[in-house]
Amino acid sequence: MELTSLSSIKQLSSMFGFDFSKSLGQNFLMDSGVLEKISEAASGADSVLEIGPGFGVLTKVLSRDFKKVVSIEIDKSLIKVLNYTLKDCKNVKIINDDFMKINLKQLLYDEFAGEKISVAANLPYYITTPIIAKLIEGKYNLKNVVVMVQKEVAQRLCAKPGTKEYGAISVLCAFYTKPEIICKVGASKFYPPPKVDSAVLRMQICDKPNVEVSDEKLFFKVVKAAFAQRRKTLLNCLSSGFSKDKMFFENILKNSGIEPSIRGERLGIKEYAKITDEMVKTGII
Repeated sequence: MELTSLSSIKQLSSMFGFDFSKSLGQNFLMDSGVLEKISEAASGADSVLEIGPGFGVLTKVLSRDFKKVVSIEIDKSLIKVLNYTLKDCKNVKIINDDFMKINLKQLLYDEFAGEKISVAANLPYYITTPIIAKLIEGKYNLKNVVVMVQKEVAQRLCAKPGTKEYGAISVLCAFYTKPEIICKVGASKFYPPPKVDSAVLRMQICDKPNVEVSDEKLFFKVVKAAFAQRRKTLLNCLSSGFSKDKMFFENILKNSGIEPSIRGERLGIKEYAKITDEMVKTGII
């Protein structure tokens, strides 16, 4: 059965009484070329953790290219479908669970025995950011995170300072990864078709953050404050975000070589690291 064909998708839906869930953001990919690109982007690892296998269309390709595939599927009604479509894939394990509630560190240890792995996923749009944050903030032993996401989200994750797409999530990705858009995928390549286009994004996980900073937790508090009110100056955002006198942050910014009147979206990770380090030096924060 060719899982990328609309007739097969409809046949399986009828066979198992499966109804697509809007609340779970279920849109299944029907382009074999894109599947190959996802698998290729995940290369460099021995095995793969997949999030949201759907009918198993990507899972089959991954099982061909990698030693082991562990797929996390939240929808219980899909498990019987997956057991059918993947019955010949002996190196695939399906786990019926909510990825956001899983102890990921324990799962990776139990299933992959500490080896380097990649993550591959066709992410529901409504929960894209929390899943990506969990994957790249946890400092797991990951090689790549390859995800299908809404095109605009992919652009934000890869955005550079000074662009309209640049935001706190862009800084998060730039801090821990090397992100790049592999390809764009039109809505017509899915069933049912979503209302927006998508893109395949690869985030190569760095062995260490792309900039040294004395306090990572404080670093992201600074970033969050800087983007909380985009129309305000960085000085006003930081003063408001940390409930500190403006004079305090004016000195911090000047000592960091940063103009207080600049806006947060103009700064890269190196500048945010300088601000953080200067705040740590004061011993007040």
